[in-house]
Amino acid sequence: EARLVESGGGSVQTGGSLTLSCVGSGFIFDDYKLGWFRQAPGKGRVPLSCISSGGEDKYYEESLEDRFTISRDNSKNTVYLQIDKLKPEDTAVYYCAAVSRYKEPCYYDEFVDFWGQGAQVTVSS
Repeated sequence: EARLVESGGGSVQTGGSLTLSCVGSGFIFDDYKLGWFRQAPGKGRVPLSCISSGGEDKYYEESLEDRFTISRDNSKNTVYLQIDKLKPEDTAVYYCAAVSRYKEPCYYDEFVDFWGQGAQVTVSS
């Protein structure tokens, strides 16, 4: 059974940083693009970033202001999302997602093959 498990969420103050991790199991990690989405309170889930199966190509949603960095370590079956200069509006549940490397683009919700359970990030002012 394919699984994605996020960790690293929590409560942080405005201006702080945190790194979310997501470990995959039950599937061939290298065969998948990995992405991050988030869902803020009362809003729909939106894509943030995704990374190609080998890590060479990265996509970032335009409004992220260069505060987000995605990376992956295939030897550890792990994808990361570093978020800097956190703002209260970053408060959301963050989901990692796996998309087959044959699908384009990687940030389409409907192309996701596996979802993580979500990690809550709360930013206080």
